Amino acid sequence: MNLIEQEVSQQRWIDIPDPVMEKLLIWRPSPLHRAYALEKALGTPARIYYKNEGVSPPGSHKPNTAIPQAYYNKVFGIKRIATETGAGQWGSALSFACCLFGLECKVYMVRISYDQKPYRRLMMNTWGANCVPSPSKDTNAGRKILEQNPDSPEASGSPSARPSRTLSLLKIRAIPSEAS
Repeated sequence: MNLIEQEVSQQRWIDIPDPVMEKLLIWRPSPLHRAYALEKALGTPARIYYKNEGVSPPGSHKPNTAIPQAYYNKVFGIKRIATETGAGQWGSALSFACCLFGLECKVYMVRISYDQKPYRRLMMNTWGANCVPSPSKDTNAGRKILEQNPDSPEASGSPSARPSRTLSLLKIRAIPSEAS
């Protein structure tokens, strides 16, 4: 089953393919931590726990969906993926996932974050991604914006700055959970 089929599937549960599970098990299960200070602040007898998703290599929950997306794109025959990122968490997660599955990755990162967060760029580059500031000279929209304002801080998510993507990605929920 590919990404789009999952997105529109009427199935309640979709099995996670073994290659995806193998990658997720690099850091999962995520550890649970008890929130003692929050319990005290609320004055509640309830025990409150939270999952620490920061233990994933990119440092967030975003690889939980980036890894299945990279896997399904690989299975579908896609060789490279391009995406946009704001502060860099999504770009880092997708760079990591593409590295695990041998895909090329290009990340368009919001200019201000690109300048202010070199560690995120380094992380993406370490996993083999090409991270470029957005707006970028790589796209028609980016060239137009930069021609009008060479120091444009415009975000990659703005309609006029979005790159023509190698592949448009869906953010899927890879691990189904029951509604509470």
